[in-house]
Amino acid sequence: MTHVEDELTSQPECWTRVATEAARHSGALPAAGERVAIVGCGTSYFMAQSAAALREGAGQGETDAFTASEFPYGRSYDRVVALTRSGTTTEVLSLLGQLKDRTRTTALTADPRTPVMAAADDVVVLDFADERSVVQTRFATTALTLLRAHLGLHTDQVVTDARTALVTPLPEGLVECTQFTFLGRGWTVGLANEAGLKMREASLAWTEAYPAMEYRHGPISITTHGTATWMLGEAPEGLAEQVRETGGLWVPGTLDPLAELVRAQRLAVAVAAARGLDPDQPRHLTRSVILARP
Repeated sequence: MTHVEDELTSQPECWTRVATEAARHSGALPAAGERVAIVGCGTSYFMAQSAAALREGAGQGETDAFTASEFPYGRSYDRVVALTRSGTTTEVLSLLGQLKDRTRTTALTADPRTPVMAAADDVVVLDFADERSVVQTRFATTALTLLRAHLGLHTDQVVTDARTALVTPLPEGLVECTQFTFLGRGWTVGLANEAGLKMREASLAWTEAYPAMEYRHGPISITTHGTATWMLGEAPEGLAEQVRETGGLWVPGTLDPLAELVRAQRLAVAVAAARGLDPDQPRHLTRSVILARP
């Protein structure tokens, strides 16, 4: 078993643990009414997109999501939350440094022995969800589960669905598809983006991701026999029928969307295996992006 397989199968246990610890971390997480920005890079940015949509949708306050390198320093926030598994990513550390003594910052990280511990005002360490794999799975979803639990949006059913996602066979013919499109709505747009990234990282697959309604505005033109369209969450009315009419494979989201992401992670590993690739050795990637100083 690869590291990424081992780690993705441990997600139900990680989610259960972090949900029970959410109250202990409440002082470090955004309070209701605060104006918040959530930042990250790569997978962490997509989790930030989902968390921001969930928080604002729950009426907790205006919440934006940015890649750390594109943060709008001209805007005012009560708190900036940074997601960083490694605690060493250059763009995140640079952002936290520039916000020091200007804006309250919180970092969610997996490694307490890294520079982010001193760079942020508050730190939540999820070391039990750390990973050996370059390709992120459990840390990202555990961080998002913490934020869902903090908002009162996590339930035991999410964990049950994740266990189902780990044992239910993937749809017939899915692994053999040549192109994959992931769709989301609201907070699941970030999950769709992350599903696409997992496929590219682990299996070098041609993948795209869109808000579900935007898929009708052009991208559906690539859908045909041998392609797959996967909906994370509830689909817009009529979209499944439109995809099936093209000859493409429609994959409905039947579980909690975060559990659907677990299924997509499994697909990435399965496609990698079918193509003779090692998902623990993704091409051109490292665990953390550390840029040399000019």
